[in-house]
Amino acid sequence: MPEFRFQEMFPHGEDTTRYRRLDGDWVGSETVRGERLLTVDTTALTRVAAEAVRDVSHLFRPGHLAQLRTIVDDPAASDNDRFVALAMLRNACVSASMVLPSCQDTGTAIVIGKKGQRVWTGGGDDAALARGVYETYTQTNLRYSQLAPTSVFDEVNTGTNLPAQIELYAVDGDEYRFLFVTKGGGSANKTFLFQETKALLNPTSLMAFLERELQKIGTAACPPYHLAIVIGGTSAEATLKTVKLASCRDLDDLPTTGNAQGHAIRDPELEERVLGLTQQFGIGAQFGGKYFCHDVRVIRLPRHGASCPVGIGVSCSADRQAKAKITHDGVFLERLETNPAQYLPEVDSAKLSGEVVKIDLRRPMSEIRAALSRHPVKTRLALTGPLIVARDIAHAKLKERIDRGEGLPQYAKDHPIYHVGPAKPPAGYASGSFGPTTAGRMDSYVDLFMRHGGSFVTLAKGNRSPVVAEACKKHGGFYLGSIGGPAAILAQENIKKVEVLEYPELGMEAVWKIEVEDFPAFIVIDDKGNDFFGRL
Repeated sequence: MPEFRFQEMFPHGEDTTRYRRLDGDWVGSETVRGERLLTVDTTALTRVAAEAVRDVSHLFRPGHLAQLRTIVDDPAASDNDRFVALAMLRNACVSASMVLPSCQDTGTAIVIGKKGQRVWTGGGDDAALARGVYETYTQTNLRYSQLAPTSVFDEVNTGTNLPAQIELYAVDGDEYRFLFVTKGGGSANKTFLFQETKALLNPTSLMAFLERELQKIGTAACPPYHLAIVIGGTSAEATLKTVKLASCRDLDDLPTTGNAQGHAIRDPELEERVLGLTQQFGIGAQFGGKYFCHDVRVIRLPRHGASCPVGIGVSCSADRQAKAKITHDGVFLERLETNPAQYLPEVDSAKLSGEVVKIDLRRPMSEIRAALSRHPVKTRLALTGPLIVARDIAHAKLKERIDRGEGLPQYAKDHPIYHVGPAKPPAGYASGSFGPTTAGRMDSYVDLFMRHGGSFVTLAKGNRSPVVAEACKKHGGFYLGSIGGPAAILAQENIKKVEVLEYPELGMEAVWKIEVEDFPAFIVIDDKGNDFFGRL
């Protein structure tokens, strides 16, 4: 009989995270049965959760910002790669003021805590952490995105962004450690599970599989991505949980070789091969080029002999996570970058993407379409004038009007439709953070709305299904791509006026009318059926 040997699944190395100490007298010590216990006032949990959610909504890790600067400096990057990267760096400078969040989708709050057996709080940890999440979402300019079911088919916005996803684990020791993440819907929706077999476990089959599946991620989740690939797992849920941790670079210190007992390993050599593969896709940082991904993490897990789950996921341009710890020395939160301006190069952004075509949205829709028709896909635009803002629920409401025989309202016929759900506006601002949402969720409405004389020009982020290109060709429409990621800078520099037109009870899902000035966009699908992403 083999000797029992316990093997930790994720053997970590030394923590090299930069931390800052939070002010407060929340920790103490007691001795029980000769063991030194860490005592923690649960107020500390509330404070660290509130600070963490606030920080990650506005600030980034230095490494992420350095990678954006690398794109701007890389002569092999496309003009559009550099334009997007520079926009994201400038956006980080705006959001670092701690007023406008970096992305309008301020996400689902996720808290993963590992509580040492010699840590005493007295209980109520999950409630204390949830209170911290609540305080930041309700007291700052973040968006409420959580919907509570009142029946299987009906739901209501909670108005607080709760519930948070809170997972607490018991571990050895006398420290309390956390990973805080706010995950937006766009990147969360690009998490995939594949139930494969042993036949995948060779270099040729694996690379062919990845070349096929990775391109399907598309740009809807705002690249450049931090891509995570996990092969194996003791269960499907274990695989996907590992994907999330890897995309946050929380498993970077794993060993690179395994043993017969079974633990997670990381494969840096395969990571470089996959990164090179993604650079050949031509997708780039949203509008063509090299930088579909910043980096790649490949994690190999033990597996049941009859199963080979594979998980794929990303952390997007809203790369929002921070570690924290509570020790006998106090409460500490990862130190994010408060001075992103140091990563800005001396570059004239007007020279980064060739000619910019100005489009006057105050003209009749027929003239707007005629102006767009003169330019090919990938053309960079600067939009000035009125846009209608409508996304999932608003589109469902408009369809109900068509189904009742009422047709579309005039505003849907006269103006382009921008798919977005804004964050709360700070005092003195025309709008809150206001970046585009994923276009693909509205694909099923495009042909119907165009047949009824509206929605001829739509604006959002990401690739769309072939039905949209077909509808544009049939009805003379266009899909314009907006840069996913720089929501704060769009609010500060490009959006001049915001008003609710219809359905104010829907909150961020209402129909809005906004006035924009030199709003950046690209032609992705034209009235001839040409689709930039369809050519890749």
